[in-house]
Amino acid sequence: MKRIIEICANSAQSCVEAEAGGASRVELCAGIPEGGTTPSYGEIMTAKQLTSQIDINVIIRPRGGDFLYTNAEVNSMLLDIHLCKQLGVHGVVFGCLTKEGDIDVPLMKKLIDAAKPLSVTCHRAFDVCRDPFKALEQLIELGCDRILTSGQQSDAFKGIPLIKKLVEKAAGRIIIMPGCGVRDTNIDQIERETGAVEFHTSARSVIQSQMEYRKEEVPMGSNAVSSEFETVQTDRKKVSRFVYGLEK
Repeated sequence: MKRIIEICANSAQSCVEAEAGGASRVELCAGIPEGGTTPSYGEIMTAKQLTSQIDINVIIRPRGGDFLYTNAEVNSMLLDIHLCKQLGVHGVVFGCLTKEGDIDVPLMKKLIDAAKPLSVTCHRAFDVCRDPFKALEQLIELGCDRILTSGQQSDAFKGIPLIKKLVEKAAGRIIIMPGCGVRDTNIDQIERETGAVEFHTSARSVIQSQMEYRKEEVPMGSNAVSSEFETVQTDRKKVSRFVYGLEK
């Protein structure tokens, strides 16, 4: 049986790989080391041009860090949502909290209203909110289509107990989608124990640079990386294992 798999895609090419592997949807992001930030116009448009069957959801997150946003950041988010509507993507992904750790209901409503008729997912801002059950009801009332969550743990496997309760309390009113640390080695158990029907994963492999001339001692960023000559990209074979449960 084909599972509903959403791939966290870090590029247009990763969207191509996700589609080839049989995924139902991608969450297109830049800034993966920061937990995902809004991709560029060019990346979104190229992903649209290179795919035809897969739904593309775009993360709307102007920066890494917390989910308490300034007026300038909110304006940027609204403009990015408008761009996504113009480009005809399937949906957008965002989450906003108050300084007290609750869902920022007025701001979420503003963004959701701006996004209509696109599908809306609340991302893992949910995992750092104060009261997940209160937040669940608020997001249902706001009209979100799904919640991406690790069960407020470091990964979804550890979060199974809370995810199970959320699925039960949601009772079909919103989709609870486990994500973070969903592997082909644990997805069966997560599915069985939580009752979830959609899953979020990366299914990436390391891609080696084709550069022949290399200056290894000159990094391009401040973050520690294993090599400037390695990138990661969604792997269609890994996607297929999640979707169809094929033998490794």
